[in-house]
Amino acid sequence: MKKFLKLTLAGALMLCSSSVFAQKFGRVDLAVIIPNMAEYKEASANLETYAKDLQDQLEAIQVEFNTRLADFEKNAGTMTDSVKQLKETELGQLQQRYRDFSQIAQQDLSKKEQELMLPVFDKANEAVKKISQAGGYLVVFNTSNSAAAGLAYFDEAALTDITDAVKRELNVTEDTSTAN
Repeated sequence: MKKFLKLTLAGALMLCSSSVFAQKFGRVDLAVIIPNMAEYKEASANLETYAKDLQDQLEAIQVEFNTRLADFEKNAGTMTDSVKQLKETELGQLQQRYRDFSQIAQQDLSKKEQELMLPVFDKANEAVKKISQAGGYLVVFNTSNSAAAGLAYFDEAALTDITDAVKRELNVTEDTSTAN
């Protein structure tokens, strides 16, 4: 009986340890996939247009300031002290308006980037999840930037690369003009 118990315990341990080693690990390089997605290209174009609009508005404020400053400098000698003080206050307010708008524009641009890019990243992650589940992978590492992913080292040969499968899932073809 004791011998049977020992054999059963040894068999169970071997079975458990072999199932751990049978797990599949994969890797994917999202930096190759995402920039080539049609949704990413569209979102990037929209973000660029939005940024250009904000930049144009900032430039308009700067042009207005420069015009008023040139007028002030040109006519400062003929202005009364009260008019000069009023013009200086207006110039200061215009500078403050530029700084405020610049700060708000930066915040708005960040929000817009998140709004436009989040669905793209979500779609890529869903494709990775689908391929991972279908392939029976326990863990899939994004090796786009191993430092950002928390990977100090990994043996590439030990991880199955599913990048091409995710590309096929997303109908992504690599555009050499955007490749690094």
